[in-house]
Amino acid sequence: MTKLFAYTDGACSGNPGPGGWGTILIARDGDAEVKKRELNGGAALTTNNQMELMAAISALEALERPSALTVVTDSVYVKDGITKWIFGWKKKGWKTAANKPVKNEELWKRLDAATVRHDVTWEWVKGHVGHPENERADELARAGMAPYKT
Repeated sequence: MTKLFAYTDGACSGNPGPGGWGTILIARDGDAEVKKRELNGGAALTTNNQMELMAAISALEALERPSALTVVTDSVYVKDGITKWIFGWKKKGWKTAANKPVKNEELWKRLDAATVRHDVTWEWVKGHVGHPENERADELARAGMAPYKT
């Protein structure tokens, strides 16, 4: 049975500063890679968290039809935000537990909307420890940031 994975990463130089995001979509049948697609992009003035969110958003928005997939991220912010915190934020009108506006609200709303049509499992991996797909997503994120660095 073919399984779909999205490996995502964001990068930023300065935080805020120029940033980039990278995503690898991989379809696997067992251990065999059936299909692979790499995506990336960036922005001139952004934050690391915004680029982490954009990587996940871009992975989900790139899928042409509703899919079951595992999104693998090294961002606790993204994983916990979409699997835990977002429910309280929405209930409180996009306010945090401290009654402050949610940072990156528009990106969170976009990620929330992108997840609706898919069956998403979120998985966290420790970054920069040699995980091949996470390292490649990081390379893509840095390449997405490159045009914006001066």
